[in-house]
Amino acid sequence: MRVLVIGTGGREHALVTALSLDPAVSHVLAAPGNPGMAAVAELRAVDPMDPAAVAALAVETAADLVIVGPEAPLVAGVADAVRAAGIATFGPSFEAARLEGSKDFSKAVMAAAGIPTARSYTCDTPEQAAAALDEFGAPYVVKDDALAAGKGVAVTDDRDTALAHAAACGRVVIEEYLDGPEVSLFVVCEGLTGVPLLPAQDFKRIGDGDTGLNTGGMGAYAPLSWAPADLVPVVMSEVVAPLLAEMDSRGTPFGGLLFVGLALTAKGPKVIEFNVRFGDPETQVVLPLLRSGLGELLHAAATGKLAGHPPLEWHDGAAVAVVMASAGYPVTSRSGDVITGADDPGVLHAGTARDGAGELVTAGGRVLCCTAVADSVPEARAAAYRLVEKVRFDGAQHRTDIAAER
Repeated sequence: MRVLVIGTGGREHALVTALSLDPAVSHVLAAPGNPGMAAVAELRAVDPMDPAAVAALAVETAADLVIVGPEAPLVAGVADAVRAAGIATFGPSFEAARLEGSKDFSKAVMAAAGIPTARSYTCDTPEQAAAALDEFGAPYVVKDDALAAGKGVAVTDDRDTALAHAAACGRVVIEEYLDGPEVSLFVVCEGLTGVPLLPAQDFKRIGDGDTGLNTGGMGAYAPLSWAPADLVPVVMSEVVAPLLAEMDSRGTPFGGLLFVGLALTAKGPKVIEFNVRFGDPETQVVLPLLRSGLGELLHAAATGKLAGHPPLEWHDGAAVAVVMASAGYPVTSRSGDVITGADDPGVLHAGTARDGAGELVTAGGRVLCCTAVADSVPEARAAAYRLVEKVRFDGAQHRTDIAAER
């Protein structure tokens, strides 16, 4: 099986790495990819936001399966274009991708399906935003209605900061704060069928102790020994099954990766958000623990055969990932800083590039993700931070408390 992965980030590097280990996959391509992916995949040039160009590349490369990684191409309808070219595609349709593309749409679907989530209001004016903030009180939760690369959410005790974020976004969803640890669950979906992967936990804020601004994620780990034993079956029955049924009833069945962001509240799991693709940095810790072939799993979902796929098998042990970000992130990001020490296995590239001299340099906010697998979370954590210590670039920043003992 020839597999083409669309995207440039850390999750795509994790995907091509896992695919390269699947005996059913004969060749892995990535477009446009990044320097780190070149070690395990053939890189091809393409504009991932151009549906026609991606479809043409899929045909040209004789891909048996196309995986559309990032959310923006999915919301732009790239998966639809590739499917229309007759190629098996893992990724939701344009209509189904609205679950991530619009927080308001996602909330409406959850309400119709009876899915447990925070009460919320969609606000278009400063007056509506102010009224919603006053009803819910602090901590204030303000979410940009549109895609915002993981940085469209403000959670703050400061009302003025919340109002400013709402004003900067325009249309926002303001909701009550959900108290409790957060968990991410990936579910491979096709129609009414969902196959869950391992739950993971990520660390959103830039600073140790969950301080500072929100980011796209500064690290993650799995498995979660402290999570309720029935977490996955409860989420599958109370969240995933009703969601898939609701999407199917609307004539927009969901196929692809459903990323369920949860808060484990005193009243049980509640949905914080849905994403429609593998997410950074949880992908970097979940996929290394998957023993089953990733290519076969995603191909089954893309060809209507997911219900008949054998139960997933997992490696024993744990995985921890620590993100290294560029100077200024998440407010800005600096590019062009030379990177050294990033060749070890487990160092997954995201915002990297080659300069004119062929040097590996920074090219984005989250630059690299150092991932390690070991027998336990503490051992994996120690190994991940040993990788971090080897990597050097000017202005590098990372958290020191990823997967620290709870």
